[in-house]
Amino acid sequence: MTALDVVPLARIKVTQGALSEQSDGWLLVRAARMRAVVPGTKTSQAMLRFKLSGPSTEQRPFESGELRQQVGLKLRAMDGCNVLYVMWRITPTPGVVVNYKRNPEMHHSSDCGNAGYTTVRPSHHGKTSAPAPELDQEHSLRAHLEAGGLRVWADDILVWEGTLPAEALELDGPVGLRSDNVQLTLQLAVPP
Repeated sequence: MTALDVVPLARIKVTQGALSEQSDGWLLVRAARMRAVVPGTKTSQAMLRFKLSGPSTEQRPFESGELRQQVGLKLRAMDGCNVLYVMWRITPTPGVVVNYKRNPEMHHSSDCGNAGYTTVRPSHHGKTSAPAPELDQEHSLRAHLEAGGLRVWADDILVWEGTLPAEALELDGPVGLRSDNVQLTLQLAVPP
């Protein structure tokens, strides 16, 4: 695994919600929804370190009506309608989930809404499933994509390993972040 460098706020493009920098360099999320990418990053590795402080003040359900709390990585984020996600779900069912959103003719979230999602099943789970992250504790979510295979670690424990379908591998774009209905501080790290 390549050494990773923390991405400063100045390199992050927030596309929904807001990120602010604290005096310790960690980034703060308070909005019900936060989406961001790091333009120019073409990498197969990324790590998110985060500390949850609780649910966001406003809770916004998805278009499906489900109310979910989660935080995670965007890999190969072409745009709001075409992206590969590695998400650590907190509620209603904790665990790490890999899915991708594919809508080749659409490019803005307002165009595709929640259409085009496919959940990728792992070839085998790691040593354990990922429980809900504890509040006020530092956690990490790390992903490594190599030759079509994806491995995901939650707090340095391999929790997901599998092969991505060709449709997901066709996605091409930068890495990024996503959170839903949580308040947290975070750091994103990518190879230098």
